[in-house]
Amino acid sequence: MTDKMIVVIGASAGGPRVLKQIFTDLPMLNCSIIVVQHMPNFINESIAQSLNSVTEMEVRLFHQDEVLKDRVVYVVPSEYHAKVIQNRQIQLRQGERVNYVCPAVDVTMLSLHQEPGVRHLGILLTGMGRDGAEGMRHIKHIGGQTIAQNEKTCAIFGMPKEAIETGCVDWVLPPDQIHQKLIAISRTPTSN
Repeated sequence: MTDKMIVVIGASAGGPRVLKQIFTDLPMLNCSIIVVQHMPNFINESIAQSLNSVTEMEVRLFHQDEVLKDRVVYVVPSEYHAKVIQNRQIQLRQGERVNYVCPAVDVTMLSLHQEPGVRHLGILLTGMGRDGAEGMRHIKHIGGQTIAQNEKTCAIFGMPKEAIETGCVDWVLPPDQIHQKLIAISRTPTSN
């Protein structure tokens, strides 16, 4: 029996460059990856296309009420929060900013729930503020695993630092090692 795995990656300032590092030469993985990047509307498509050009996985912008599929990377569009419903479906909704941003990483991470046969991985990258800290705590609380980008490679260490300070981050790594850890975890049938 193979587990279902959902990965949520949050990023803000400096994120597009780091995302490209992580996704470059990323092989086909049996997981759904959700990217929540704080960004203006006009670069939504270019972020998705940039990532799509460097990985074997399919990368695309989310569409309303899409069912999560393995081997697909979903980029949350600007000005929408994304909630994962029953670990299976994405629901986009416009709403008030959370942590001063929309989309907010916390909204997506906090919508994940513990379920037999479903594994979760939270990854928090460079960015200002504390968006994602509560989400990472939640992922640990429901039995998932968490990775934060290390300070040396961050354009702004705010978001990873806040997450690390919760005590709920398993690994603090540079982008190349996040790439390797993502592959390793996705290929491990059960989490430790």
